[in-house]
Amino acid sequence: MTNVLTIALAALIAFAVSGLLGRWMVPFLHKIHFGQTIREVGPKWHEKKSGTPTMGGFLFIIGIAAALVVCVPLFLSGSGTTLDDEMFGTKVIGGYLLALGFGAVGFLDDYIKVIKKRNLGLNVRQKLVLQFAVAVLYVLAMHLGGADTRTMIPFAGAVDLGVWYWILSVLGIVGIVNAVNFTDGIDGLNGSVTFFVAVFFMIMAGILKASGVSILAAACAGGCLGFLLWNFNPAKVFMGDTGSLFLGGMVCALGFALDVPILILLMGLIYVIEIGSVVLQVGYFKLTHGKRLFKMTPIHHSFELRGWSEVKICTVFSAVTIVCCVLALFLAMSAYGMAV
Repeated sequence: MTNVLTIALAALIAFAVSGLLGRWMVPFLHKIHFGQTIREVGPKWHEKKSGTPTMGGFLFIIGIAAALVVCVPLFLSGSGTTLDDEMFGTKVIGGYLLALGFGAVGFLDDYIKVIKKRNLGLNVRQKLVLQFAVAVLYVLAMHLGGADTRTMIPFAGAVDLGVWYWILSVLGIVGIVNAVNFTDGIDGLNGSVTFFVAVFFMIMAGILKASGVSILAAACAGGCLGFLLWNFNPAKVFMGDTGSLFLGGMVCALGFALDVPILILLMGLIYVIEIGSVVLQVGYFKLTHGKRLFKMTPIHHSFELRGWSEVKICTVFSAVTIVCCVLALFLAMSAYGMAV
């Protein structure tokens, strides 16, 4: 019962801090003119959003940090667990630091955009170098913290991938983080989808009795919900790359903490579809010398051009995420050899 209360407290603190912080941060970002420059190639009606404050991801970054500062010591003292037990420190604290590292890359990107008043910040090569550096440091921390090369695979249980585990982990982390980043393009979408992903990771961790991971997932869910108070349509603030890359790091941290990173592909199917639409569009454009497969990518913009409202897109994409998360929960239990 104590663990349940601590998990609930983590969600509540992250929600409250993220939501209340917006009352100060949104006007502050307006005051210092940290507004978003809207893509010239995006939907024309998005131009009215130009100037909306960006870097709002700091709301949940700070909210989650506040939840961990309060709840991790409570959990450790109440359960007798130490940071070294079952890699608690690497999974929870290290997981947050992974997300923070990607958030720092996003902040640098956002800062350049705002200062130079343009839509592009870091170039692709600069982003990838920094992202791979963060991913490598996290994987190295896992290795030094005692992680082995086994991962849980549905219907197969623990599978030892050998050296490929580390290589695929780095590539997978960078890929998923960028997929989450591509999901941020309309009001409330990334926050809504990631909220449900975090909730199901929290449930999964609870079933597996990984209370420390549940705290991290609950804080992430609470932070997303608090942010949505300011980001749901019509948005008063955007999370920016600061927030979207941070959330990508959080999703990866939760997947690796429970040894089911492969299930991120199902739980985060929306992320995969978003980045997949971009890859297909670019590839098709080059192969056909100028033809397009979709009206616009990432694919949420294609639905916009078909007449879907931003609220409808968020609702449908969130519903798809819930279904995928339920399926992933069953698959996770099969991987662990548990009956649901």
